[in-house]
Amino acid sequence: MGDVFQAPAQPRIPVRSATDEQLFFPVRRVYCVGRNFAEHAREMGAAVPTSAADRGRPVFFLKPADALVLDGVVPYPRGTRELHHEVELVVALGKDAPPGVLDPKVAMPLVFGYGIGLDLTRRDLQAAAKAKGLPWDTGKAFDHCAPVSALVPAAEVGDLAARSLSLQVNGETRQHGAFADLVWDVPEILHELSRLYALRAGDLVFMGTPAGVGPMQPGDRFLARLDNVIELQGEIIQDAHSG
Repeated sequence: MGDVFQAPAQPRIPVRSATDEQLFFPVRRVYCVGRNFAEHAREMGAAVPTSAADRGRPVFFLKPADALVLDGVVPYPRGTRELHHEVELVVALGKDAPPGVLDPKVAMPLVFGYGIGLDLTRRDLQAAAKAKGLPWDTGKAFDHCAPVSALVPAAEVGDLAARSLSLQVNGETRQHGAFADLVWDVPEILHELSRLYALRAGDLVFMGTPAGVGPMQPGDRFLARLDNVIELQGEIIQDAHSG
């Protein structure tokens, strides 16, 4: 017995360690949260919650694990003329969740660490699907759609409520958001995800983007930061197969 072809390698994200040992985080799944900053929800034309009781349930979608970009080089994707950036906190789970729905009070020990990433979006494809009431997977899940930084252990990041994220494109600040402004914080998101999925070690959660999303073109360079803790640098390059 044997495989009919050689299985591709599992994506493994480098971990920034205080020791000389090089560690890697093997990725299982990539979950994403939509509309988790009120101002971004507003700019996308969605209803904005005015209180905790008015939040409803978060919007989730997935990206394929092999869409992660670890070297910062992003070929402009085929099939779109509107590639948009969305800078996001990335939460990395280092432990399996217990069976059943996860209590938010015990969610944080599952978190191994954090990174910074881009939820790249083919906005024209997403908008066309939304207008027809169709799923918008093609707008969110495609090759090279999830650039991500190295990961930092959670203890080095500290209290997320005191942190913020930002994105510059060609030296111009496009996005900035404080995690204190999240509609759903990390324990709440893990709780809500556990209603739908069995969370496991190796899962990543892209936590949603602040306002200021916009287009990127071949030749654009980006710099995403989680304060002064960690950064992600990269560029959009022309792909001969795009268009």
